[in-house]
Amino acid sequence: MRKILITSITLALFFSLTGCKPEGRIFEEHKKLSPDYEWFKKDIREFKVPIEDNSILYNLSLGFRFAQGYQYRVAKVNVTEISPSGVQTARQYSLRVRDENDKYIGDPGYDIWDSEHLIEPDLTYAETGTYTYIIEHAMPKDPLIFAMEIGVVLDMVMD
Repeated sequence: MRKILITSITLALFFSLTGCKPEGRIFEEHKKLSPDYEWFKKDIREFKVPIEDNSILYNLSLGFRFAQGYQYRVAKVNVTEISPSGVQTARQYSLRVRDENDKYIGDPGYDIWDSEHLIEPDLTYAETGTYTYIIEHAMPKDPLIFAMEIGVVLDMVMD
């Protein structure tokens, strides 16, 4: 009986870990911002993304988790990309958090929302190796309250 239970738990864990990853997903990592649901400008988050093949197209997205009560329609973020050879590129993105009817965008879970924002479709990388992404908020008020996590998601473009 114990052997069946252990096998069932092992199989359930295996399928839960392998079944949730979308096809073509190369990288996904999310980092908490603060236990107090706030994001200070000084609290940058850094992500190391390995690129093994620079001959294919990628979709680069940012994940943003926020709590009910987030007061803005967007979350503005500054993203600095550093290539393996040290070339830096900085861009600002506006992650849309509310629709035109002022309703939150994303997947709700009680009072927490998960949203994913495509920021660079059909992206090509100039070189292989590890790219670093540094993210900080660019909103006028500091801290940005009800912000919980920021993440980087990289998918291979599927035909």
